[in-house]
Amino acid sequence: MDNPILDIRNLSKTYKGGTTALAGVDLQIRKGEIFALLGPNGAGKTTLIGAVCGLLRPSSGTIEAFGKDAMRQWRDVRRRIGLVPQELAFDMFAQVDHSVQYSQGLFGSARNDAHIEEVLRSLSLWDKRTAKIRELSGGMKRRVMIAKALSHDPELLFLDEPTAGVDVELRRDMWRQIGTLRDRGTTIILTTHYIEEAQEMADRVGVINKGRLLLVDEKAAIMAKLGSTEARVSLSQAVDIIPPALAAYPLSLENGGRTLVYRGGDGTGKGKREVAELVRALVTQGIAFEGIETRESSLEDIFVDLVERGEVPA
Repeated sequence: MDNPILDIRNLSKTYKGGTTALAGVDLQIRKGEIFALLGPNGAGKTTLIGAVCGLLRPSSGTIEAFGKDAMRQWRDVRRRIGLVPQELAFDMFAQVDHSVQYSQGLFGSARNDAHIEEVLRSLSLWDKRTAKIRELSGGMKRRVMIAKALSHDPELLFLDEPTAGVDVELRRDMWRQIGTLRDRGTTIILTTHYIEEAQEMADRVGVINKGRLLLVDEKAAIMAKLGSTEARVSLSQAVDIIPPALAAYPLSLENGGRTLVYRGGDGTGKGKREVAELVRALVTQGIAFEGIETRESSLEDIFVDLVERGEVPA
């Protein structure tokens, strides 16, 4: 990758108690992309973000952001990064616009009321600018956190579980806003428990578990490499064994021999073609069936499989 905006090499973090939170992570982020980092609780997502943002010191490895050493030139780097943490943290008695202006000053930016207004309007907070934060709903408080992170116009924005605790309608509204930020040239790295967020928004996806990056790739490439098709054929009569004429297909029997299950394909359409061939073979062999149900694996299916396996299948 040519001149990544963020270049992480062999990054590790082991705490004093011996817990390894990161184990040799390599990750390069392209300028202007939305990158989704997926992983279960305790996988190392927040630790990775904390290391890049200077909130904790890694045990080993290097971090370069904007071509600078993030640990040696942390002031320059941090000024160009925005972070929306997982936990809501601000003065609940502060006024919304004052809280956002305060964050702008923390990063050494000159006061810019026009930019603050633009940020608040983009997040539908302008009408709430004089409200006390404690008066806002949970979703609106989350928007204030995003506004504070955008107050100094960062080039790289981290969103750690940005839609945790908000309803579906507000979540989709925030997805649109994040897309608008990307269109303006902001590079975005988000962690999420909602796999549909990654599928909806991200250009690339990484899966991390137990401090190790298991996979980083384009969404389409992941689906092509690890996706699969499942078809369940309800047979009119139970069978004891899979008919020899169908031995070439990845089949199993369930439901006392009444259901013939196909699991195969590679995410490129091979599974659908084989299911069509299977149906023709059933008809040719005179094997009666009452119905067939098919489904394609989602990114969530692939994620769960990766975490359970602990490695990328060959």
